[in-house]
Amino acid sequence: MSTILKTNALESEAIYIFREVISQFDKPVLLFSGGKDSITLVRLAQKAFFPAKIPFPLLHVDTGHNFPETIAFRDKLVAELGLELIVRNVQDAIDEGKVVEESGKYSSRNSLQTTTLLDAIEEFKFDACIGGARRDEEKARAKERIFSVRDDFGQWDEKNQRPELFDILNGKIENGQNVRVFPISNWTELDVWSYIEQEQIEIPSIYFSHKRKVFLRDGMIWSHSPFVYQEEDEEIEERIVRFRTVGDMSCTAAVDSYAATIQEVVGEIRSSTISERGARIDDKRSEAAMEKRKQQGYF
Repeated sequence: MSTILKTNALESEAIYIFREVISQFDKPVLLFSGGKDSITLVRLAQKAFFPAKIPFPLLHVDTGHNFPETIAFRDKLVAELGLELIVRNVQDAIDEGKVVEESGKYSSRNSLQTTTLLDAIEEFKFDACIGGARRDEEKARAKERIFSVRDDFGQWDEKNQRPELFDILNGKIENGQNVRVFPISNWTELDVWSYIEQEQIEIPSIYFSHKRKVFLRDGMIWSHSPFVYQEEDEEIEERIVRFRTVGDMSCTAAVDSYAATIQEVVGEIRSSTISERGARIDDKRSEAAMEKRKQQGYF
């Protein structure tokens, strides 16, 4: 971090957004999953406030079904950078009867994160939640502004959003409202990987090729795990795979790949004709699955 002279337009925009957050909000937080996008946000926040430390905590909404590699990386990163980490668990909401655990073939805790997130926002009175969503990921995310206002129930109204002409960001909110902030909204998957390569950012090992026990369902490669429902006739096999996107184990599919370095991953993505969300199992539930979750308060 001693030299921060390497810049590009996307990086400069993200740094500007981070600084606007600090100037306009009282209690921001960075939503951290341990995935490549949130790791990229941490690096950008370092640059935005260097040589000071990142001036807000990280919040991880833990489903309890995460990849062990991701949790280990999260704890390592936080310790190395001396960051404040807040963890809130979906299991607590289940135990308290606030949400009901899904069952069956496509059960997942992904949608259950909403209640835990909204509870954490209320608990700590966060007024700005910074996240790594990108416009190229999913069409519902392409509708959102960089400063995306949520009402006092945590809900998003896609028909009532503020213009952001000339990159002017309006963070004025009423009591009870909060804003979701997307500093890398204008980045693509390839932009993120290229930045990781340029900055030599360390990321979890599951993004690179490795041998894993998996099974096939609906043309997708599912991880074999106690957290993932599996039919008796779905045979376990070992394959060389990696993950393009990282959610929890019940909603993230692997892809066949021998890309073992960042350079090889970048090359693979350049030639890919399938979006990274093609490996998100939870997006297959319905055409408007993501938009419905966002309207209910999901990030």
